Amino acid sequence: MQYMPATTLPRLTRDAQRLLSLTEALSRSGSRLEDIYWEDLLAAQLNKLLLGKKNKAVENALDHLLTTDVNAYEILVEQAETLSESTRLTHDGTEYDVLLFSAPLVAWTRYQLPQGELTTTQVAELIAQMQASIVAPDARVAVIPRLVNFDHMPQSFQETRTWLQQLAHQALNISPDPQPIKLAGDTDSLLADARFLVGVIVVPKGQPLFRWQTRQDASTFVPRQQCHEDWAHGSAAILGTLFTGCHVEFLQPDAYYVNSREADRRIRPLALKAAVTWLQTAAQLSGSELRAVIAGCGDTGIEEYRIGFTPRQRNEVIYGCIWPVLSKEEAASDSMHDGHVDVPDEIAALLKEMGVSDIRRLPGVYGPEFCDDCGAPFFPNGLGEMLHPELPEETDLTPIHFH
Repeated sequence: MQYMPATTLPRLTRDAQRLLSLTEALSRSGSRLEDIYWEDLLAAQLNKLLLGKKNKAVENALDHLLTTDVNAYEILVEQAETLSESTRLTHDGTEYDVLLFSAPLVAWTRYQLPQGELTTTQVAELIAQMQASIVAPDARVAVIPRLVNFDHMPQSFQETRTWLQQLAHQALNISPDPQPIKLAGDTDSLLADARFLVGVIVVPKGQPLFRWQTRQDASTFVPRQQCHEDWAHGSAAILGTLFTGCHVEFLQPDAYYVNSREADRRIRPLALKAAVTWLQTAAQLSGSELRAVIAGCGDTGIEEYRIGFTPRQRNEVIYGCIWPVLSKEEAASDSMHDGHVDVPDEIAALLKEMGVSDIRRLPGVYGPEFCDDCGAPFFPNGLGEMLHPELPEETDLTPIHFH
């Protein structure tokens, strides 16, 4: 889950107000010793909420801080992520550290991406590959027995903590018949998307989680890059048949939240590339026959860029892509030219690589409009109008199944 703020602020409960006061106290701390004091109190309050009845206290507190104190907001996000993706528990007299991890792959195709179902053999082989190349030698691993996508991911910090607890119990054999992780139903497959192997790593308290934390000799640690290369090579051999006809990149397995953001970042150029490739194939429009229009969209600032595709000589939008903004620096990119890459310039460069030469950038910030009937996002045309995308009638709407 990548936290998305609410558009309207709810009333704060007493628990949410306590979160605010502790977070604001931590943000004003002037020493590491004071930091530790407030962090311990904040952790206790967060754990109470994450392990309690279903509530939105953490998310409501974040929505409030986003409008009043961005520094405190970033502190609370970091603490909420840490405590929902990692924990310490005791089993049979031994204390264990537990981390929720994900191993993402990003893929694009001109056909159709597979949903992510895995055979029992593939699951066992992926766990064995994880133990051989990524986790520390004495670590225990448990995984969700399929590849999940963004639509399956937890939508709250409480849900993330539930995944962590359930998988930890499975790894330590605490539950004789562990409850399976509940996933939403599959959605329409995209031309470019991310898939994640999600699981937990469990080690005795204070021991290394990852192989790159272990020594290969007296003075050096196992190279992180070598671990990644071994994982990518082994995973490609296991999953190659599942992703026939797809371009696939295996990312470094790591903590859950950092990898959600990394997959988000990596998928953006692939989604753009897949869109242009598919339009050239399905709509029979070459890059030279397309126009791309880039508009910054958001309610209070630029939250995403929408790229509308039109035939070069007409203004109806036939397709569109969303390029989400993932940092404050990207949101402010319009005014950043001191060595930073301007996001629309980055998008334009990718489009030119794909043969699209007619590229227009609209000034200002547009409202993120959606269709009232089907919920589809609207995309800009060359006149600055936000329109529902409508593919030409002769377009083959069904990508070819290669699986």
